[in-house]
Amino acid sequence: MSVIILGSSFDHIANHFAEAHCRVAIPLFQDRVAAGFPSPAQDYIERTLDLNELCIKHPAATFFVRVDGDSMINAGIFSGDILVVDRALEARHKDIVIANIDDEYTVKELSRQPLGLLAHNPAFAPIWLQEGQSLEIFGVVTNVVREVRRQ
Repeated sequence: MSVIILGSSFDHIANHFAEAHCRVAIPLFQDRVAAGFPSPAQDYIERTLDLNELCIKHPAATFFVRVDGDSMINAGIFSGDILVVDRALEARHKDIVIANIDDEYTVKELSRQPLGLLAHNPAFAPIWLQEGQSLEIFGVVTNVVREVRRQ
C-alpha cells in the first residue's frame, strides 16, 4: 500500500488553512442513526458541525493523503480513501501512521515493541525494522474520508 500526498508542500497547506475564512455550517442532528433497525426521526438539530473542527486539530501540521493499495483493509482503510494526517501528534504504539521506510512512503500500524510496521491484511507480512534501515514517522492518521455513494 502506498500513499499519494495531496498538495505540493506543507507550507502551501498551512497557508491555505490560515487564509481560509469561509466555513460552511452543516447541521448535526442530536439523535443517532440506527445501523440495525430503523428508529423514528426527530425534527430538530442539536447544533452545526464544522468538519474542520471535527477532523483537524492542528491545521498548520495537518495534511491529506490518498491511499493506493489494500494492505489496511481490515483497519477500514481502502484504496482511494483520503486520510487526514496530523504531524503534530507523537506516534504511539498501535497508531496508524504514514511512515517513510527506506525512502518509500506507506500507511501501516506502528509497533514499538518490536519496532515495525503492521499491515491489516493477512496477505501482507509485517515490516520489522532491520539493522541499517531508516524509518521516519511522517504523521499520525486521525480520520478517513471515503465516498460511499456508488457511481
